[in-house]
Amino acid sequence: MSDQASLSKQTGSSRPNRQSAGFRPRGEPIFTGINWIGLWSLYLKEVRRFLKVQTQTIWAPAVTTLLFLVIFSVALGRSGREVLGVPFASFVAPGLIVMGMMQNAFANSSFSLLSGKIQGTIIDLLMPPLSEGELMTGIIGAAVTRAVLVGLAVSLAMLLWPGVQLTPVAPWAIAWFGLMGAIMLSLMGLLTSIWSEKFDHNAAITNFVIAPLSLLSGTFYVISNLADFFQAISRANPFFYVISGFRYGFLGQSDIGAGSEPVFQAAIGLGIFNLIFAVLVYRVLKSGWKIKD
Repeated sequence: MSDQASLSKQTGSSRPNRQSAGFRPRGEPIFTGINWIGLWSLYLKEVRRFLKVQTQTIWAPAVTTLLFLVIFSVALGRSGREVLGVPFASFVAPGLIVMGMMQNAFANSSFSLLSGKIQGTIIDLLMPPLSEGELMTGIIGAAVTRAVLVGLAVSLAMLLWPGVQLTPVAPWAIAWFGLMGAIMLSLMGLLTSIWSEKFDHNAAITNFVIAPLSLLSGTFYVISNLADFFQAISRANPFFYVISGFRYGFLGQSDIGAGSEPVFQAAIGLGIFNLIFAVLVYRVLKSGWKIKD
């Protein structure tokens, strides 16, 4: 008791001094920069989640996409039909690859927060010392990783189909438009995950927004075959520029416009679009809408 009394007299309080004990003052954050350990841990958690069921998340999309190629090649390419100067199978293959990448990027990021809200485990994502930007980066990074793995698996499956040639002509276009497409759908999936309250909401966005935008983006045709009105609608679809730009990387031509300049403009436009979209999603996530309410 005498020792405690002398300690109280020296410190002016019965509680030990936090600063002298090596602790930061109350309310002052421990992580003042980027929490790299937490960010990396979240990224690994999200990647391991889909790798545990890789048969469903990576290889199944490759088989499904190959079936698309087989069906449309048999239906439209049996007579030696060529599009943009190449066989129909070689024309449609790049579009199917990047379409599979985008759809799976959306599927991965749209599941992260939604599953936590439904199962009541979302606190495991909100309580760790991660900022909204770190949380967003970890989820988007894992979704893009899945998209890349799906793209590689789909490309391997495409090579098994006779008549398909996947020779890179402009590697920068393959990398840029593939990355921009994956990021765009990852952001869209994260926004959907924030908004959704049950899996039906997620399925509604997938069926009524993602699927139509993917299938009506010039994956199986060139938009020059459409009427002017529908060409204008196609050019308002960001999926069109991702698919056409990615196809340019393999064929050296696209229906965005003649030459490489329109493709460069589309690449810059997608970058700006994704930047604005990322800021929007970040502000929604930071507000706590549908998460902390």
